[in-house]
Amino acid sequence: MDAAHRSGCPINLTLEMLGDRWSLIVIRDVMFGNRRHFRELLNNSEESIASNILADRLKRLVANGLLWKRDDPSHSQKAIYSLAEPAIQLVPLLAAMGAWGRRHTPVSRELSVRAELLENGGPQMWDAFMAELRHLHLDAPAPARSVFAELQAAYLEAVQSGIE
Repeated sequence: MDAAHRSGCPINLTLEMLGDRWSLIVIRDVMFGNRRHFRELLNNSEESIASNILADRLKRLVANGLLWKRDDPSHSQKAIYSLAEPAIQLVPLLAAMGAWGRRHTPVSRELSVRAELLENGGPQMWDAFMAELRHLHLDAPAPARSVFAELQAAYLEAVQSGIE
């Protein structure tokens, strides 16, 4: 057992890596919102993350191998954040969390519609979404199906119907 960790339990180790209040929110925003720059993550956060917290979480997520960072060729002072393979493999976990949250918490329609689609789509949809995320973040070949577009369309439709 490594002295840096409380135990060798896989649930404990996962929580040590992801269990703070903001890490999964940052991953969610990169994954489902395709927010790739610091300012996009900061300014479009539904939960209003503070800039110092966001900077810390991005640094931790990169250090833990969940995100990777590269310079933005369009701007010398900007970086682009991408999901690493371990973060992409969180899709089933996030789908399960979203399904649980829909059943046991007071969710909003527009912010829960993607969770509903992922729950109903099951492992086949999760696999297709992970393939697409590998294309968007790891330069893998483009899949035939765009789950990202399906999720975004459902979200926009829910937002629009909430306004009317």
